[in-house]
Amino acid sequence: MLATVAWAGGKPKVARSPELWQMSLDGGRSLTWQNSFSSEHEVKPNRGFWNKLVDVVAGAPDFKFLVRPYSIVSDSKGRILVTDPGASGVHVFDFAQKKYRFIERREKARDPMLTPQCVAVDGDDNIYVTDSESGKIFVFEPSGKYVRAIGSLKGGEGYFKRPTGIAIDAAAQRIYVTDTLRDEVFILDLEGTVVSKFGKAGQGQGEFNLPTELRLNGHELLVVDSMNFRVQAFDLAGQFQFSIGKEGDTTGAIFRPKAVSVDSEGDVYVVDALWGVVQVFNRQGQLLYYFGAKGTHAGEFQLPSGVFIDHQDHVYVVDSYNRRVQVFQYAGAKNPTGGQ
Repeated sequence: MLATVAWAGGKPKVARSPELWQMSLDGGRSLTWQNSFSSEHEVKPNRGFWNKLVDVVAGAPDFKFLVRPYSIVSDSKGRILVTDPGASGVHVFDFAQKKYRFIERREKARDPMLTPQCVAVDGDDNIYVTDSESGKIFVFEPSGKYVRAIGSLKGGEGYFKRPTGIAIDAAAQRIYVTDTLRDEVFILDLEGTVVSKFGKAGQGQGEFNLPTELRLNGHELLVVDSMNFRVQAFDLAGQFQFSIGKEGDTTGAIFRPKAVSVDSEGDVYVVDALWGVVQVFNRQGQLLYYFGAKGTHAGEFQLPSGVFIDHQDHVYVVDSYNRRVQVFQYAGAKNPTGGQ
């Protein structure tokens, strides 16, 4: 069950089943569905005899599961972090070590984390989470231990109206944050001091209309400019480079962009929540192909909200309304195994 599609053009025909989903692309490229996950139980599925015996006596444990997942990233150890506004926390899936952790602060009297939105990690795998409701960035150690909150000032006034997207330049020790309601991108140092900011409301180059997610790719910063129906690229100082996408219902148009990521060949993946697809563009803004459809099967999405591509070209898509993350493997022409 292998589907062959053109590198650009109409809707691809894709084999769909719970066990197999694969697209063949031009130049020997391919995209293969690998699996999906939705709960703590999938991290440690093989529980030992004595644990199972305790389950019989005391009842099976209550495993954490995705409620309304939104944003995703992986750290240097391959752990997968998923924000979940519906559960007011962050899920940390460590499949290699068969460990799971849930990070939350909703019941804390000081700096409660209410609606975690987007997540990033620094060079030491410290975890940074934006909270759209409290207007802060929460910082945790890799273990999940709370460190501090960034963005709150004395007197109740904060830096941000609605912080959403976040990315970290570990080498330069800079944090990039979109403030959706201010139509700006803030640049902070790792201590939380504002270094500079760029952007303003509008439709021109370097202007935004409710920017949301962003992604750092080398010396580029990609910003989802949601209500301008595009993704804009900037250098690390905030100078405009290029844009991808347009408004409309034709091929290559973006209707509800939610998240962005980049594969090893430099192609840009944009999640379109309303259409339930991920569109893949080159850097000239040409649509190469797209995958997905509305549904509940492998390779289908309902209100997808996040995407992240790791160094092995694993493509993680947050399938929000289906309460799961789907994992795909991209294999590029230059490296048919999909790694780097």
